[in-house]
Amino acid sequence: MLPERLWFLSAVVIYGLGLLYSIFVWRRGFQYNNWTSYVLLSIAFILHTIALTNRGFSLKQCPVNNLYEATTFILWTISLSSLICGLWTRLRYIGVFTAPLLFCVGVFAMMPGLDPEYGDEPNFINGWASLHASLIMLGYGAFGLSAITGSMFLTQDRNLKLHRASAIFSMLPSIQRLEKLITSSLIFGLVLLTVGLGIGAIFLDLPEGMSFWNDSKVVWSLLVWGFYLSLLIAHLKLDQRGRRYAWLSIIVFGFVIFTFWGTNLLSTIHNP
Repeated sequence: MLPERLWFLSAVVIYGLGLLYSIFVWRRGFQYNNWTSYVLLSIAFILHTIALTNRGFSLKQCPVNNLYEATTFILWTISLSSLICGLWTRLRYIGVFTAPLLFCVGVFAMMPGLDPEYGDEPNFINGWASLHASLIMLGYGAFGLSAITGSMFLTQDRNLKLHRASAIFSMLPSIQRLEKLITSSLIFGLVLLTVGLGIGAIFLDLPEGMSFWNDSKVVWSLLVWGFYLSLLIAHLKLDQRGRRYAWLSIIVFGFVIFTFWGTNLLSTIHNP
């Protein structure tokens, strides 16, 4: 196992500890300003960053070449955005909702088949192509944050509807604030995805006879773009709000995660 994979494995283990702590918090409630989940997420993020940095320096470029690298980059983005949000007291518990996702997908990313050894002359992406891939991965990370805040919304909304005292004294944000955060994450993700696709279409240098728009990964990214744009329009123009809006942010991101690996394997451009 490569050294950077050991660093990432260590991060996944800490994400797992965060998952166990999440179960404890779910049983106890969110009434206290507790830093434990945030500290666990911070430690895992540091280990995760070391893993990505080591891989990047070894490749001399942003590590987004294969499924393992792309997946860990997306998870790193979700972890970073969660830590930034957690600086706000009312979002301190975001690690409780982030850790299960990071652990489960992180375990899957560790599968050996997702990280094949590079040959003597690996077909690395570089320059504009690297920026194109990185921006799209950052966009997916923003969509992941929208799903996490959607789960926070559903938790707070359920407690309110059951007239639980925990909802009144909860350290979680109000459902109105969480709904705004879902929307902000969707907008940010769409902007990054749009710019990333645009850079790929304009600047990607492809072999003769190969079309950017006919690639399975590009077609899939356009579908994801269309799904999220439709969700955003439904919210802003058609007054799609509340639980349905939160559920859709989770369901669409679930679709993104579960179809991400398959489309990469079918791609002739994004599968070096």
